[in-house]
Amino acid sequence: MRRAVVLAVIVLLGLGASPALAEDLPQAVTTQREMVVTANPLATAAGEHVLRTGGTAADAFVAVQTVLGLVEPQSSGLGGGAFAVWHDAATGETTTYDAREKAPMTATEDRFLGLSFVTAWQSGLSVGVPGTPELMEVLHDEHGTRPWPSLFTRALALAQDGFPVTARTADQVDSLLGLNPSCSDRLFFRDPVAFDYFTNGAEVDCAAKPAGTIITNPDYAATLKTLRKDGAEGFYTGDLAAAVADAVQTDPAIPGDLTVEDLAAYEVVERAPVCVDYRGHQVCGMGPPSSGALAVGQILGILESFDLGDDPLGEEFVHLFSQAGRLAFADRNLYVGDTDFVTVPVEGMLDKDYLASRAALITDVDMGTAAPGTPPGEFDPSAPQTESTESGTSHVSIVDRWGNALSVTTTIESSFGNGVMVDGYGFLLNNELTDFSFAPTAGDGTPIANRVQPQKRPRSSMSPTIVFDGDGEVELVTGSPGGSSIIGYTAQSIVNAVDFGLDPQQAINVPHHQNRNGSTNLEDPIPGVTWDYDVDALKAALEARGHPVSVGALTSGLSMIQVVDDGLVGGADYRRDGAIGGR
Repeated sequence: MRRAVVLAVIVLLGLGASPALAEDLPQAVTTQREMVVTANPLATAAGEHVLRTGGTAADAFVAVQTVLGLVEPQSSGLGGGAFAVWHDAATGETTTYDAREKAPMTATEDRFLGLSFVTAWQSGLSVGVPGTPELMEVLHDEHGTRPWPSLFTRALALAQDGFPVTARTADQVDSLLGLNPSCSDRLFFRDPVAFDYFTNGAEVDCAAKPAGTIITNPDYAATLKTLRKDGAEGFYTGDLAAAVADAVQTDPAIPGDLTVEDLAAYEVVERAPVCVDYRGHQVCGMGPPSSGALAVGQILGILESFDLGDDPLGEEFVHLFSQAGRLAFADRNLYVGDTDFVTVPVEGMLDKDYLASRAALITDVDMGTAAPGTPPGEFDPSAPQTESTESGTSHVSIVDRWGNALSVTTTIESSFGNGVMVDGYGFLLNNELTDFSFAPTAGDGTPIANRVQPQKRPRSSMSPTIVFDGDGEVELVTGSPGGSSIIGYTAQSIVNAVDFGLDPQQAINVPHHQNRNGSTNLEDPIPGVTWDYDVDALKAALEARGHPVSVGALTSGLSMIQVVDDGLVGGADYRRDGAIGGR
């Protein structure tokens, strides 16, 4: 009923066409028993195979992640980290797993002081201890049912027999190569192993292997065989660990300091979920060191004070959503860091009265740069961190036949991580430590919560989320890649479903808009992918309210599953290579 009102309003205002009325737009997929949504069709197929053969969502994730690291290497992989939200249908319990990378034991607060982002990114200093292999094993040990070795079959076959390079991978390779002074003077793809793997070589055209090129990765296959035989221990100890440490310590740009001891000491941490009530729905996600659940929760909690209308692209709603984003990012940038090192006022930031007081700051005009508030509860004195440079990420949503739900956001940070491929093992290293503040303190000496410290996990925007209905049953599984824009993408997907009654695919097809306490960003409509709308008219209306507005690409990678009475409804993001599988 509510959806029909939304569609009617959109048509009357001339803002765009609904998915139901625009046949060229992607449509939702329905299944009866189980579903997996990822950013790549080959990864989705691997997860679907595991689900069809009786595997749980945890089993399916292992298969998905091993394929993603092969076919989408710019976004995630064994050399990176992840956050996972797991709901166990049998017990009714929800928990989260922190597989965020950690700084080496020898890291100091001045690690990046004086360095540009690019210099730090393309160096060994940016590499944190990977968490993804350990997460795969922990999820399987605690929630899996299929034999561990069976979960590597699809990825092994692709690595050995070959797979096609995607257009997205080829475009990103060429984009980074174009930033080098010349083919012989390279910072990006300075590593000869990575250069040879991703390009045609200097002797040909110094360009990416074209989309559709079939490539193999026997070194990656060897790594998978090690994991299949020895589990995560085979990654964090022995020859493989030594190769990772050596790749970091011999970086051709700036050597890093990660050691085999750092790898051997790594552990995934299980943490309580951070949840907020939104209009009778319970929205649960990943707490610190992620800012995801807190910022998404604050946006939703602030919006709860307002009637959002019936138009997901309406001027009033876009204004309100942008102002809620400003306020949430102001708090995020001041308070959030690794709670093993700093005190974060988690409960206070989501306190109903506090969020109502923040909502009261919103007027009919743009507020400009929002100042952080003072939530109730204890927190460490700190100064805001203003820079934000996250990217290179992927998201996976899975619901299995038993009703278990898994939302995982997985990353190697920037595109292709730090650009170094571990010789003989076929995977890239992350540059996750550039998520730390480059300055340890503000000008007055006040420490920044997200400063570098030994064995600390950097702050993240990754927002894997599970939404529950009023009876405590799983209603939505959602999340996205996209750097700090992840927070807005995820919050908007929830509002589109809860407030505007859109199905997952419709929710994803709506053009994005958000504000991270700077400009209000509007997405250019993409023919065949997003709803069409008059972006210039919306821009002018917002500017009349005082908004600084930018218009451009907002490349989310949302993976959404909705649980309904007679099955599952899924949406994939065709701004990337999203795909849905299940039955």
